[in-house]
Amino acid sequence: MNISPLNKTFLDLYGVLPKQAFFAPGRINLIGEHTDYNGGHVFPCAITYGTYAVARKREDQLVRLYSENFPNKGIIEFHLNELDYNKDHDWANYPKGMIRYISEAGFQIPNGFECVIKGNIPNGAGLSSSASIELLTGVLLDGLFQLEIPRLDLIKIGKRVENEFIGVNSGIMDQFAIGMGKEKAGILLDCQTLKYVYAPIQLDHHKIIIMNTNKRRELADSKYNERRSECEEALRQLQKKLSIEALGQLSEQEFEDNKHLITNEVVRKRARHAVYENRRTIKALKELKAGNLVGFGQLMNQSHLSLRDDYEVTGVELDSLVEAAWQQPGVLGARMTGAGFGGCAIAIVANEKVENFIASVGAAYRVKIGYEAEFYVANIGDGAKEIEMEAVDE
Repeated sequence: MNISPLNKTFLDLYGVLPKQAFFAPGRINLIGEHTDYNGGHVFPCAITYGTYAVARKREDQLVRLYSENFPNKGIIEFHLNELDYNKDHDWANYPKGMIRYISEAGFQIPNGFECVIKGNIPNGAGLSSSASIELLTGVLLDGLFQLEIPRLDLIKIGKRVENEFIGVNSGIMDQFAIGMGKEKAGILLDCQTLKYVYAPIQLDHHKIIIMNTNKRRELADSKYNERRSECEEALRQLQKKLSIEALGQLSEQEFEDNKHLITNEVVRKRARHAVYENRRTIKALKELKAGNLVGFGQLMNQSHLSLRDDYEVTGVELDSLVEAAWQQPGVLGARMTGAGFGGCAIAIVANEKVENFIASVGAAYRVKIGYEAEFYVANIGDGAKEIEMEAVDE
């Protein structure tokens, strides 16, 4: 994205030009869904869609934020001594939470600042626009005030903002992928230990297509916390016999040998997904390292079936997209990505079939659901960072 228009907006709003520019990507999770809070593995990557900001320091304690995605909210202002959650501040609570917790972690933010933000992640699509804003704010504060915050600390602060400041009980995957993303690589992350390994993703002859259902999903209002408590219940029942700290520690066989300990059939299904999905994610790394995209695609398909049947987080919109994708020539695999209940799915599609794929899946979805899906070709990009400032004529 050309940031010159952001510079122009900044000049119009604040009467001066910005000094620095920053970017934080969105993310997709290639496989490993609802495993992060179960102590398992995830396999996300950063994408080249994301959130941009231009900013400059102020001399006083005032923070002024403006988003081109929410122009009707205008400039949102607060002082550095006013860092409590404020419902009226809407999207700006994400930057505000980052400022508060970075300060509480002992990093000195002596002055306020002003910035203009714009994201090209579809809002509410489940590509993690909230974590993108969190990490964007982190690198922005780091860059403006030379804070030198270790990246893992920034990632953990972002998660804390999501959990404690905003009140969404999510895991660390989104912030980790956005903070640690690397071009042409996925990240196999052990959410229990935070050990990670980059996996090269060679998509010379294929593209990753993001398919947006255009059904908004509000994580805080979804059944996310319900699924989480069901998994915690399964773990408690398994712990009567097994000395484990998380479902992610179990192999498929260990689960099958002990699943009778889980008395409720629905809870047992939730646990089965968590265990099997974690193992699929570990297998996915092996397939990619061996250059076996076909095997990787098959694991994606199995993942979606498990999310549909055992975890029950897909819904008719996501299922319609994925099932239509499976019917198309040149498709290696397709699955929902993110928390579910709407949002996005992804597919790996042969280059020469992309145009036909988008037309055919789009038509099938329109017939079934009654409104349009949106499609994006995703490239795997770098994590959150300061970017080069571009000149703008005054």
